[in-house]
Amino acid sequence: MKKSIQQFNHSALSLIEHIGLLVIAIATVFAMSSEVMLMLASKTVTLTDLLMLFLYLEVVAMIQRYYTSGKLPVRFPLYIGIVALARYLILDMKSMDEWRLIAITSSILLLAMAILLIRYGHVRYPYLNDESSPSAEKSENTH
Repeated sequence: MKKSIQQFNHSALSLIEHIGLLVIAIATVFAMSSEVMLMLASKTVTLTDLLMLFLYLEVVAMIQRYYTSGKLPVRFPLYIGIVALARYLILDMKSMDEWRLIAITSSILLLAMAILLIRYGHVRYPYLNDESSPSAEKSENTH
């Protein structure tokens, strides 16, 4: 009885997770197509437009990565945060005071350092059952 309840809960949560990811994917594609339509209507493409499209692609890549590996690396949202902050910086740089400019650039630097630290930790101290780690690849190639 307990196992059947756990199995039902697992199945229900998995279904909710897949529906949520599908909604996010559809919304991202819709937002991306809206951005492209705005670029076509204005007949111009700016750096902020390209950064926005890159943000959308990162979200799609994050969803795709989850479906292929069953895992979601923490680095993906950090990459999205860096691009979002860079886009904000580019859009409003002229109207920002120097303290806000320093705060945003410091935030980008902190996110980049966090990515490096996470990546170093993953390479130096991989999970024992992690097939994507470099040490797992080395052990597979040597056998």
